[in-house]
Amino acid sequence: MKNSRRKFLQNSSAWLAGTAFAGISTRSFNNLAPAHSPNDRIRLGLIGCRNMGFGILNQCLAQPNVECAALCDVDDSILTQRSAEVEKKQGKKPLVYKDFRKLLDNKDIDAVIIGTPDHWHCYMTVAACQSGKDVYVEKPMANSIGECDLMVKAVRKYNRVVQVGQQQRSGPHWQNAIDSIKQGKIGQLRKTQIWANFNYGVGQPLLPDEPVPPGIDFDMWLGPAPARSFNKARFHGSWRMFWDYGGGLLTDWGVHLMDIALWAREVDYAPLSVNAFGANFSHKDRAHETFDTMSVNYQLKDYLISWEHTAGTQNGPWNKSYGLAFIGNDATIVINRDGWELIPEKENGKDKVPELAKQPGGEHHRQHVQNWIECLRSRKDPVCTVETGRMAALYTHMGNIAARTQSRLVWNNDASNFMHNDAANALLMPAYREAWKIKL
Repeated sequence: MKNSRRKFLQNSSAWLAGTAFAGISTRSFNNLAPAHSPNDRIRLGLIGCRNMGFGILNQCLAQPNVECAALCDVDDSILTQRSAEVEKKQGKKPLVYKDFRKLLDNKDIDAVIIGTPDHWHCYMTVAACQSGKDVYVEKPMANSIGECDLMVKAVRKYNRVVQVGQQQRSGPHWQNAIDSIKQGKIGQLRKTQIWANFNYGVGQPLLPDEPVPPGIDFDMWLGPAPARSFNKARFHGSWRMFWDYGGGLLTDWGVHLMDIALWAREVDYAPLSVNAFGANFSHKDRAHETFDTMSVNYQLKDYLISWEHTAGTQNGPWNKSYGLAFIGNDATIVINRDGWELIPEKENGKDKVPELAKQPGGEHHRQHVQNWIECLRSRKDPVCTVETGRMAALYTHMGNIAARTQSRLVWNNDASNFMHNDAANALLMPAYREAWKIKL
C-alpha cells in the first residue's frame, strides 16, 4: 500500500498543479498530532446531521471517552432536533453552527464526521485537514475523480487520520469471504458480477421549484455546485440523483460493492478500459438525471468486473436486490450484507470443492467507527484509507463517465486523464463556484 500511495502522489502531482483551485487559507499546524491516550476524551464535530452522519455520530458516542462537541447543518429544524438528541444522550449540549468553517475554527474539536451530500466531501475534507482535524468522510469519497485526488493529496500532506465510510472493510463476514477467495477456495477468480436494484434510484415525484423554506441556508447547501433554484425533489434525501451532487445508484450503492470486488484481487490500479450503457427508460414522472437503467464492464489485467442496475425494481440475480457474485473455476461466492454462500461447480457429477453452510452477515458500522476511534489514538492508518476510498470511487465514476459520454474509456495513469477524450476529461473535475475554490 505504501508503494501504491507513493506512486499515486507522483502521478497526480502534475494534474493537481493545473487545477484552478484557490481560496482555503493555509494555516500552520503540527501536521502529525500526538497520539491520544485511551483516557483522553476525543471531541467530535458533525457536519451534515440529517441521516447517515448522525448515525455514525451515535456509533462514535457509544465508544469510551468520546464526546460530541458541535453540530453543523444548513437546516435549523435538523440542528434543533439533533442537538436535543445529543444532549439527551451525553448529558451535555453541543455547540451548533450553520457554517462549517466556524466549526473547523474551533480548536477544541479533534475530528469531524462529514455526512453531507457528495459534492461537499472534497472541500470539507481538505479544509478539515488544513485545520489540523482528522476526518470520517462518508462514501463515495467525493463526487468526481479529480476531487478524490485532491483529498488524497491533502490527507497525506497534513498527516491526518481519515476513514472513508465504506464500512464493509470492517465486516467479519466480508473479510472471511475475501480470505476464502484469496486462499483459492473457489479456484481462479476470473469475473465478478455486481448489481443493485432499488426503488429509490428513480428519485422523488416531480415537483415545481419553490421559494427556499424558512430556516434553510440553501446557498450554503449548494456550496461549490452551480447556483440554481430550490426544489424539494433535489434536496433532502433525493439529491444523489442529480449529477451536480451525486452519481446515482452506481456511486451510492456501487461504491460499497465495487470496493469488495477490487479487494478480492487487491486491485490498486485503474481499469484498462471501461464500456458502459446508461439511459432513463422509465419513471418519467420522477425527478432524476442519473440513469435508471445501466450496464458497465471493466477490463482489468486478468479479471473482469461488471455492474448492473435497474432502478425502480427490488430484485435481481440470485433472488437478491443487491450483491456480488465472485465466479471462480471451482465455485461461486454470492454475498451481500445478509451473508454469503459458496456454490460449488460440479465435475463428473460431484462438487469440485466442499459445500459451505451460509455465513451470516451484518452492517458493521460499529466496527468501522471503532477502528477509526482507535486510529485517532494510535495515529495509524484506518482500515479504509483515502487511497482505498479513491480506488472504489474511481471505478464507479468511470462507469458514469463512460455512459454519459457514450464512449469507451482508456485511462492514462501518467497524465491522470482519459487520453484524448475531451468529453470524458471535462467530467474529471467540477467547476467550483468562485467563493469555494481550493488551494493545497
